Amino acid sequence: MAKWGEGDPRWIVEDRPDATNVNNWHWTEKDASAWSKTKLKDLLLDLKVVTSEGECEVTEVSKLEGEASASNRKGKLIFFYEWVLTLEWQGNLNGCETKLSGKAEIPNLSDENDAEDVDVTITVKTNTEEANKLKDMMRKDGIKLIKEKLGDYIDSLKVEFSRGMILPSSKSSENSPSHQVAKTVKDKMILNTNSANVKKISDMGIGVKIDTKVLTLQEEFKCSAEDLYEVFTDPQRVRAFTRGDVTMELEPGGKFVFFDGNVCGTYVKLERKKQIVQRWRFKSWPDEHYSTVTLEFEQKPDHTLLKLRQTEVPANDFERTYQGWKNHFWRSIKSTFGLGASLF
Repeated sequence: MAKWGEGDPRWIVEDRPDATNVNNWHWTEKDASAWSKTKLKDLLLDLKVVTSEGECEVTEVSKLEGEASASNRKGKLIFFYEWVLTLEWQGNLNGCETKLSGKAEIPNLSDENDAEDVDVTITVKTNTEEANKLKDMMRKDGIKLIKEKLGDYIDSLKVEFSRGMILPSSKSSENSPSHQVAKTVKDKMILNTNSANVKKISDMGIGVKIDTKVLTLQEEFKCSAEDLYEVFTDPQRVRAFTRGDVTMELEPGGKFVFFDGNVCGTYVKLERKKQIVQRWRFKSWPDEHYSTVTLEFEQKPDHTLLKLRQTEVPANDFERTYQGWKNHFWRSIKSTFGLGASLF
C-alpha cells in the first residue's frame, strides 16, 4: 500500500480550483475554429509587401475553410488544425498607377507541417509584363511574410488554448505543460525566430513526434452515396463487415472502437452522404498518436467514388495501414453487401 501522499497521480485528488477532473486527466477538448478564423484574418488582412520594385497588399481572405481544436489527454496537450486559405492581393509597380491583382493559395496549413513547410501558390489575373513582375515579387518576398504570419497563428493558438487545459494543483502550477507551452512560445516570440537557439514547439513533449506519411486511396462502390455512408455509420452494417462487435458514438467527439479495440478514435465531423472525418489510431501506435482520416463520398452516375485521405500515419506502419483499408474495409464491404456489382 502506498504511503500517505504517494501513489499514482491520476488517482490523487489535490487542492484544485475546480475540484473536479483532477489535472483534467480525462479527455478535454476546446474548439478553436472560430477563434482561428478571426486570428488568421487579423494576421493576414492588410499584410503589405514593399520592395524597391513596388508594393502589394492582401485585401481579402476569400476562402478560409477548416477547423482547429486543442485537446488534453493524460497530461499531454494535442493541437489539431487544418486550413485551406485563399488570399486576394492588389499591387502596383513603382511609377505605375495601374492596380494589378492576384491570389495566394494555401492548401495545407495543418498540424502535420511546420509553417515554413506550408505550400503557398502565387497567381495573377492578367498575363502582362507588369503583372508577372509583381507575381515574382510576391513569390520572393510575399511568401516569406505570409509564412511568418502563419507561424504567428500557430504560436498564438498554442498559447491561447493551452490555458486551463491542464489545471494547476498546489504543487505543479509552474511546471504544468500549459504553463511551459505559454512560457516557451512567449520566449520564442521575443527572440529572433531565425536564431539557432530557439526550440521549435513541435520538438517539445506535446503529443508524440514521429516520422509520418500521408495515405491516399480511392475506391468505387456500386451503390448510392447515401447507401455507402450508411455502411460506415450504421452499427449493424459495421458489425457485419468487420465481423465483430463495435462501439460507435455518432456525433463530433464521440468514440468509435472496431476490431476488438485494435482500431479506435473519435469522430470529428459527420456530414451525411458527403464526408466523415475521424481521429483514428491503431492500438499498437505510440500513446496518444492519432492520424486524421477523411472519407469523402462522391456520387457518380452509376457508382460512388470513395476518397480516403489519412494524415500522420507512422511511416513504419504505413504498409499495414494501407493493406488494412484495402482488405478489411474495401474488400470486406464489397463481399458482405455485394457492392462490387452494379445495383442500378
